[in-house]
Amino acid sequence: MFTRSPQLLLKRSYVAALSLSAIVVLSGCSQAPKLQKISGFAEGTTYHVTYWSKQDVPVAKVTEQFNKKLAAIDKEYSTYRNDSYISEFNHSTSTQWQPASKDFIYMLSLAKKLNKDSHGCYDPTIQPLYKLWGFQGDTLHVPTPQQIASIKKDIGIDKIEIDPVNLRIRKIIPQVQVDLSSMGEGYAISQLSKILEADGVNNYLVEFGGDMKIKGRKLEGQKWRVAIEQPIALKDGIRPYTIVNINAEDGVSLNTSGTYHHNFKDGEKDYSHILDTRTGAPVTHNLVSASVFGHDPVVGDAWATSMLCLGPVEGKVVANEQDLPVYFIQSEGKTFKSSESESLKNYQRITLS
Repeated sequence: MFTRSPQLLLKRSYVAALSLSAIVVLSGCSQAPKLQKISGFAEGTTYHVTYWSKQDVPVAKVTEQFNKKLAAIDKEYSTYRNDSYISEFNHSTSTQWQPASKDFIYMLSLAKKLNKDSHGCYDPTIQPLYKLWGFQGDTLHVPTPQQIASIKKDIGIDKIEIDPVNLRIRKIIPQVQVDLSSMGEGYAISQLSKILEADGVNNYLVEFGGDMKIKGRKLEGQKWRVAIEQPIALKDGIRPYTIVNINAEDGVSLNTSGTYHHNFKDGEKDYSHILDTRTGAPVTHNLVSASVFGHDPVVGDAWATSMLCLGPVEGKVVANEQDLPVYFIQSEGKTFKSSESESLKNYQRITLS
């Protein structure tokens, strides 16, 4: 189960089955009879898939393939089941090499790269800090500096070693644990998209926990249109903030992280669920939503989480360093202000309206 872990919440902990990603399909999407739709619940959140193809690709066949793949993902990455690969790795105190799948190594390798590229902000070993602050288990409180320092000694993606040639990994210290939920929805999207394309489907919208990959066009030939969610936790659902028109037909990923679903107040001070690995404490900036566009939803997912940690100033610096198309929304009292990275300003693959 890839439920979002707070740094995202890191975009997701396994704290709550909430979609912190903030994207909704506009009601204008085609409802033509030949448009196929599949929806369900997996990894602590919901997913919705819309597709069409000139050849017959039965919903029953695709659904069966989806279920099989999602079950395999759960068995490998779920921190909620003790028999998953990741739970067994986390519970083990061995520092010997252990075999790992190609995908698991890809995600860990990506995490190491993003940790460096994000100035140390992205780190999937941060989960013990969420437990310390009470975000895991909903026992929210402010820990002491000494408690934070003690936990920080046991976290850090640099404490996991990877051997991609021999497909194996090992802990450098016994205590370190990893939680890949901050890439989980993006990974699920990539896997479901691969299934559709293997079946010959090249026109689809795969939405998982609010994140998306969109390819081709709608059944009537129009561009796909989606929306970035208004960054307010509403009791009556979600509302569009910005419309996104998908220009490119070869596949566009869209991943959004938000800070507005899980916070707490201690005395006169508000604390965000977004923690900065570098300080061990909640962020204090006013960035409430970051949307990352690209080709790979796994990469976009991790970067969206990273932007929420970095904040609007450092986040924009990093986005420009990495040539990332990012859409930022900051809170300004009771209103919001949006801005774009330099790459997004020149991004022709989508149009914002």
